[in-house]
Amino acid sequence: MLQYYRGTEQDMEVLFSAFQTGFVDYIVKLDLTMDQFAAHFFGQEGNAREHSFVAMSGDEAVGIILGGIKPYEGIQTMRCGALAVRPDLRGQGVSKELFWLHHQEAVDRGCRQLYLEVIQGNDRAIAFYNHHGYQRLYDLSYYTLTDLSRLAAIRQMDAPGHGIASITQLDNHQFVEAIKGREYFHLNWQNDLDYISRSDKYVFYGAWMNGNPCAVLAITRQGRISLMMVDKNERGRGIAQMLLNSAIHELALTRLQISFSNNAGLQGFLQHLGFQRDPIQQYEMYRFL
Repeated sequence: MLQYYRGTEQDMEVLFSAFQTGFVDYIVKLDLTMDQFAAHFFGQEGNAREHSFVAMSGDEAVGIILGGIKPYEGIQTMRCGALAVRPDLRGQGVSKELFWLHHQEAVDRGCRQLYLEVIQGNDRAIAFYNHHGYQRLYDLSYYTLTDLSRLAAIRQMDAPGHGIASITQLDNHQFVEAIKGREYFHLNWQNDLDYISRSDKYVFYGAWMNGNPCAVLAITRQGRISLMMVDKNERGRGIAQMLLNSAIHELALTRLQISFSNNAGLQGFLQHLGFQRDPIQQYEMYRFL
């Protein structure tokens, strides 16, 4: 007889055990310690134990769903941060029950939509989500650049004819102020401002035109780009390359990585610089309440 508990009713060790058991055969190997699991999934990922649920068979954790709530794109949203069930118990209604608890929690908390990401090729999960009313709205792609020589050749300078006084590092407050009104395109959950603000791994850059910011970049010290925006009327003038070059030199980066959803202009820009699409792709799926 399975019993279901809210995440706050079980120790972190139990939640971690359920996570490990459920993801033992996942497409991507998830090799995390319990501390790394707790810090990542209940930190920057934005999940909360009070919005998560675990399935127990006696003293053994056999399934888990992680949930996080926040205003996302202006709408109160419940995200499924992970759903996993022990392989031998799949197809026996455990995922269905966890998903029902997840849905009811969203309704009780006044959410207006449910959201999740799923890896392309995980056909069983995609069919399960479709059956429960989720729709695929965005394709989330990942790109990597390992040869930085083309960018490294671009020096940070005054750029004659550009009118750029400087490219400077920004603190978090300056970065937030600089991007106000600049959200030109959809940002997935793991690249939006809330996600960025939960981490101390980011360095922020701004490009200035006549004393005003015209472009911004948020990048981790490992080279993961979460957000890069250039004013529409300033694109095609090398400003984004200069921002990236500043980060490469100042952070001593050896590679760049970026993920984004359905953005043809950004995709073309990255391919021009030599970025290569990674094998893994995800779908962003929604259910509207």
